[in-house]
Amino acid sequence: MIRLTTILFIILAGFQTLYAEAEITQTLRGRVTDRQTLQPLPGANVIIPGTEPLKGTSTDIDGYFQITNVPVGRIDVRVSFLGFREVYLSNISHISGRETIINVGMEDYILTGEEVVVTASADKSQAINPLTAISARGFTVEETERFAGSRNDVARMAANYAGVIVNSDDRNDIVVRGNSPSGLLWRLEGIDIPSPNHWAAFGSTGGPVSMLNNTLLANSDFISGAFPAEYGNATASVFDLRMRNGNDQRHEQMFQIGFNGFELGAEGPMLPEQKGSYLVNFRYSTMEVFDRLGMNFGTTGIPKYHDLSFKFNLPQTRWGSFSLFGLGGRSSIEFLDSNRKEDELDYYAGDGFDLINGADMGVMGINHIVSLTPSTYLRSTLALSHRNMRTDVDSLIRPQMNPFRIYGNDFRENRLSGAFSVNSRLNNRNTVKGGINLSMRNLQLNDSVYSYTYDRIIAIREMSGSGWLMQPYIHWQHRINNEITINTGLHHQFYFVNNTHSTEPRLGLNYNFLPGHTLSFGAGRHSQILAETVYFTKVFDGTTYHTPNKNAEMLKSDHLVLGYDFSFNAHTRIKVETYYQKLFDVPVNGSKADSYSMLNEGANFGVFNPDTIASSGTGQNIGVEITLERFFHKGLYYLFTGSVFDSKYRASDGEWRNTAFNNNYIANLLAGYEFRVGSSDKRRSMIDINIKATYAGGQRYVPFQTVWDENSQLYGRQWLHNNAFENRYQDYFRTDLSIGFKMNTGNVTQEWMIEITNLFNNQNIHSMNFDKQSGEQKIVPQLGMMVIPQWRIRF
Repeated sequence: MIRLTTILFIILAGFQTLYAEAEITQTLRGRVTDRQTLQPLPGANVIIPGTEPLKGTSTDIDGYFQITNVPVGRIDVRVSFLGFREVYLSNISHISGRETIINVGMEDYILTGEEVVVTASADKSQAINPLTAISARGFTVEETERFAGSRNDVARMAANYAGVIVNSDDRNDIVVRGNSPSGLLWRLEGIDIPSPNHWAAFGSTGGPVSMLNNTLLANSDFISGAFPAEYGNATASVFDLRMRNGNDQRHEQMFQIGFNGFELGAEGPMLPEQKGSYLVNFRYSTMEVFDRLGMNFGTTGIPKYHDLSFKFNLPQTRWGSFSLFGLGGRSSIEFLDSNRKEDELDYYAGDGFDLINGADMGVMGINHIVSLTPSTYLRSTLALSHRNMRTDVDSLIRPQMNPFRIYGNDFRENRLSGAFSVNSRLNNRNTVKGGINLSMRNLQLNDSVYSYTYDRIIAIREMSGSGWLMQPYIHWQHRINNEITINTGLHHQFYFVNNTHSTEPRLGLNYNFLPGHTLSFGAGRHSQILAETVYFTKVFDGTTYHTPNKNAEMLKSDHLVLGYDFSFNAHTRIKVETYYQKLFDVPVNGSKADSYSMLNEGANFGVFNPDTIASSGTGQNIGVEITLERFFHKGLYYLFTGSVFDSKYRASDGEWRNTAFNNNYIANLLAGYEFRVGSSDKRRSMIDINIKATYAGGQRYVPFQTVWDENSQLYGRQWLHNNAFENRYQDYFRTDLSIGFKMNTGNVTQEWMIEITNLFNNQNIHSMNFDKQSGEQKIVPQLGMMVIPQWRIRF
């Protein structure tokens, strides 16, 4: 018996040693295509530098490749094909818990009769859209996870780029070059979509929590100005997002617990003869679960939300490539001051109010891509979307706490959208893309407010109807040679609700005048329809209603951008851009001269406009930005971005003022290092440490003076609108730190992360809370120090 036990012990120990010492590998797969025509490139060479012996292969007739038994860790990939620029992808995260799948788009070279040296493309920030010229940056899913403070949110991640800032810690509205967050366009899988955020209001583009699950995104683009002709209905910036395809050869799963919720994801093959795949992810609010378990968060308002994302892909059918995609979520919250004890402080609930809010958003679409000729393809996308926002506000007077309704709304939009485009490479110098974006918006807008003047509930909006937004465009890219590329285009926007329209020329230029040196220029006109709630605001004169804003003009902006980019080497670059934006046809107060401008809206849970507006306001943004960046290389990366800008507007009183988003300066410094740990190099366990510091000018505010009301026996505020946004709160400073550990074992990868938000607990000012009883105001701080754990497993 002792002898048998000894033998079993030796066998088990041997297996354990074998497992610990066995090299952990995973498969690398992907596809290589022409970046302009999407045609496969058969016979392209794909190698992994640094492997012993050298691992590599060639693509098959459909452009696919597969390399098995690649050791996990950071890997580089080199792709070459005759007549095309060589592509070098460095520091790809290759883990054991899932296969690594990469899609490589290659750009052909112009033959000029001179000797051509084809060098590797190593610009990791290059936009995915080949027709962009300036103020555009491609980003990866890994960046949304690596940058401290991003919380796996693409909007918060983009706030690390030059000229971009998140307006408030509790929401992800982004201010780009001093513009209102409302000027942002969200595009998913080629179709314009409503704001993909929980509690997103009509007229806003952000929210407290993003519905977008970063683990489902492919490499995507962020454009901060002078965008190409295919983008419209935006005046500030564009998120052009793409969902990745699921694994078409192996079933894989993911489970995660973190700040954004409990998440469960799955992907795998379907219809293998067509290389089909599925990708599904579901998330449920973490705080709602903990609230059900009795945890006290210090507020009566507990955010409750859940969302679902999916994509089903069939890339090789006899009729072309098809994909079905979707994103949706529901959210609700209740701030009940009536449930708050008198000695309790709730920073987020209104003093003397009960507020109940809920929001839904969903979009589902189908994509079709078919090649008409080897150099021309047609892309068609059809989508249905729905959004709804509901709010009820009751006023309370202590100590009786008798509630009465003072405001309520129910806004709904159902949208049918289509995006159709033809992309044709006429030759290796000229590419033309033309198309049209259409959306039919069915609206039901109902809200009402208690009028103290008439002592009754009066309607603000009672509207039910439909309207079309049509956006045709044409884009021409001409490559004079391998150094100079010109992009020209024309975009037209027509809103059938009030027959307003805008014709918008676009221009972009890139000049690589020396190796590693690029000058860029961009100019264009951009326009945006107003929030639907503005057009259908009703005014009650005591007897009848009328809608004075239905014929309001689109808000318009002219962009002018000049940039210089210098690459010190394959991993480090510096970039400088300067810009000027002129805004006109801006909605201002149409019934009296005051300081109101819609350029100051967009960073809250709704748009608050005067009853009557006039499209006679103007504005301007001017600034300079700098980016110094070392891309991830040998375990280290850093990013410094700085921006100095001035954002001004002129309202109906003719006075020039600072906009609400004129912080004047922003600086970000990010850095991170990743290193291996453990006694065995072959287990490939990694630790990464990331830190971020942000310093920016404080928020602008409207001052007030305290007044005593004899009737209510309470203090009130008299707003000094003539002095709107003259002053700022104290400067904003925050440091975030994250530490992560990744362990690869067999076909399982586990990741643990701790993120410390606001590491030094700096008391940045969010707003000022006014006490009606004492007439005093108290600082409402931004988020203090918060420790956010996260665990993820892939298998």
